[in-house]
Amino acid sequence: MPARFYPGLCVQNLPMPLNALPPAVPIAILSALLEEQHGLMELLQQPHKVTHAGRDFWLGDLHGRPVVLALSKIGKVAAATTATALIERFAVSRIVFTGVAGGLGNGVNVGDVVVATDFVQHDLDASPLFPRYEVPLYGKTRFEGDPALTALLFDAARTALASGHASQAFPGARVHRGLLASGDRFVSGAQESGALRAALAAAGHEVLAVEMEGAAVAQVCHDYGVPFAAVRTISDRADDSAHVDFPRFVKEVARHYAHVIVERLLISL
Repeated sequence: MPARFYPGLCVQNLPMPLNALPPAVPIAILSALLEEQHGLMELLQQPHKVTHAGRDFWLGDLHGRPVVLALSKIGKVAAATTATALIERFAVSRIVFTGVAGGLGNGVNVGDVVVATDFVQHDLDASPLFPRYEVPLYGKTRFEGDPALTALLFDAARTALASGHASQAFPGARVHRGLLASGDRFVSGAQESGALRAALAAAGHEVLAVEMEGAAVAQVCHDYGVPFAAVRTISDRADDSAHVDFPRFVKEVARHYAHVIVERLLISL
């Protein structure tokens, strides 16, 4: 069985508990937007910046855990590059993605949180060579989040919302768990989001929310055997008001959600 190498450490690439790796191996926290990262940066102990692949990576300790904070940048290719750099350059043990998304599923409302179980690329279509949405040469349409890490993230999100600290602006906010769709466009019209949801459902994909990066990071982590989990705060309903709601929501709500949920997750590891 091939081994994965870390600085001063060799770990066999075998399934193992999430807390089995030595504490010196960092956890990557990816943020989609700078406003979300700021909340985490303010708490980072002994911060040290490394610039690599045109990106700034911040190393330090967060809630007693060594971490690497990074911005994914926007879109699937940019996010895949960032994830690859985290694995190749910083040898992270796992990747956790926080961000915002547009709600698509029934009952998924603004202020809710979606923890991804798996991911599909809604704009991938290599037909007739491969079925629509199937990733060529992989024989699959979805990439799964790591079950153990996803379960911890789900519990962290539920605890955060139950405490009231993360959901004061949305007292009825709920945590959902299910499928996320990713694609290289900002879905911001009711007609567009309705058509997207219907097309995915016709292919057997009941999607809860839509965003622009998660499926790409999931594929990279699948290739490298690195555990991955993602949480998305619902900023809008991917409808005609999405562009109006988005900037204010990120600044006033999503940043606080990311901070509290990541805090709960790191404490639980």
